Amino acid sequence: MLGLGYLKASPTTYVIHYKGGKVKRAGAGLAFLYYRPTSTIVQVPLASADVPFVFNQVTRDFQELTVQGQLTYRVSDPRKLAELLDFTVDARGKHASEDPTKLEERLVHATQVLAQAVIGRLTLREALAAGEPLVHEVLAGLRGSEAVTTMLGLEPLGLTIVSIRPTPEMARALEAEARERLQREADESIYARRNAAVAQERIIKESELETELAVEAKQREIRERKMAADIAVEEQRATLVARKVENDKQDADSRAYALEATLAPLRGADWKTLMAVSAGGADPRVMIALAFRELAENASKIGELNMSPDLLRSLMTK
Repeated sequence: MLGLGYLKASPTTYVIHYKGGKVKRAGAGLAFLYYRPTSTIVQVPLASADVPFVFNQVTRDFQELTVQGQLTYRVSDPRKLAELLDFTVDARGKHASEDPTKLEERLVHATQVLAQAVIGRLTLREALAAGEPLVHEVLAGLRGSEAVTTMLGLEPLGLTIVSIRPTPEMARALEAEARERLQREADESIYARRNAAVAQERIIKESELETELAVEAKQREIRERKMAADIAVEEQRATLVARKVENDKQDADSRAYALEATLAPLRGADWKTLMAVSAGGADPRVMIALAFRELAENASKIGELNMSPDLLRSLMTK
């Protein structure tokens, strides 16, 4: 029949059938016949949708950076959304206006405003590392936004920050600074290793010196003990020599005393008698020698003395 249409919506599409300016039927996944000339069909997608975004922000220290990410949302109140934006579809099921695309723009704009409030409090270095805090604060701001949840009837499901990048010039400057810092850290690591090696070498040298000192002290102790032993030996030797000298002295004193006692009776005797006694009184040569001595003592009294060669020869022969 002319003018009749048939609509069968998916479960993720909310359909509102207006007829004569009033809602005749509404719901998700509806299938029905309708009369096109007097009907208006509104289709609001209920499935979750991803909205990618890229926008520039300015940090507290007036440095520009680019934030790239993705927002996931779904329509929680399709009737409110249909009242604010035109989701009317034509006979081919296509939206008759550009309002559905404007919805994503509004969400991106709300995300950008909330992100600027966060990044504006941070310096460039802080903002480059603030991906996770930025996600939490922006997502909480979207969920608490009356314009998003109450007026548009949307429910933000998730937010992902893909990258936060500075301008190319600043990126090169930061890369250069990072390289310099890493180079300094590498140099510091090398210096630390060298210092550790020097310290270890010093410890080894000190250990060797301590070992040498211990060996020297032990050798000195051995020399002192040996010297003490030599001193003890010398002292014993000195004691022995003193004892020997004392013994020799006592022996000499005893011999002198014995000789004194032996010679005491002979001390007043005549030498002639002593000669005779020492010779045993039997040697004629001794007797002749005594006779010559007496002759010599009384030479003044002798007028003439004749001695034959035979007598002298016999005296000089053993």
